[in-house]
Amino acid sequence: MAEAERIIGTPDTPEAAADEPEQIPAERPKGRRRIAVLFAVAAFAYVLDLVSKMIVVAKLEHHAPIEIIGDWLKFEAIRNAGAAFGFGEAFTVIFTLIAAAVIVVIARLARRLYSLPWAIALGLLLGGALGNLTDRIFRSPGVFEGAVVDFIAPKHFAVFNLADSAIVCGGILIVLLSFKGLDPDGTVHKD
Repeated sequence: MAEAERIIGTPDTPEAAADEPEQIPAERPKGRRRIAVLFAVAAFAYVLDLVSKMIVVAKLEHHAPIEIIGDWLKFEAIRNAGAAFGFGEAFTVIFTLIAAAVIVVIARLARRLYSLPWAIALGLLLGGALGNLTDRIFRSPGVFEGAVVDFIAPKHFAVFNLADSAIVCGGILIVLLSFKGLDPDGTVHKD
């Protein structure tokens, strides 16, 4: 009996008590690493978007578009006060509030994050939302009414930026993770 308790462990044995503190800290750093990944991906996406927009405003705005792949893909500086495809230009303040709400939701969700793919997806969403929110707050015509700098112009499609790309990639990854049944806390369920 004593041998079985030593192998299995019971709450009354010192071996079981010694194992418990090791298990709890092992779980916490894993969550912290996922949060670090989320914020690292967000920072990378944000900085890449910010730098690209600074270059576009300095070198491309008020100049002819640059053809990258014939007329199929070009870089063309556009200021977009609305949402995708330029819709909703009168609702810039609402888009600003939505972006801010997305950032708050992701920050709150980060505390329960134990999945690396979810950390990457949420990091992309966070970085993209921060990139476009920065434009809405700091660009003309004014605070919370700023126009987003878009510059990637595929033929027969909307002009977009790297923040938009990060948001779309993060959204696609979230849909795929949801179809696979993977939750942000790392649990897997089958529906």
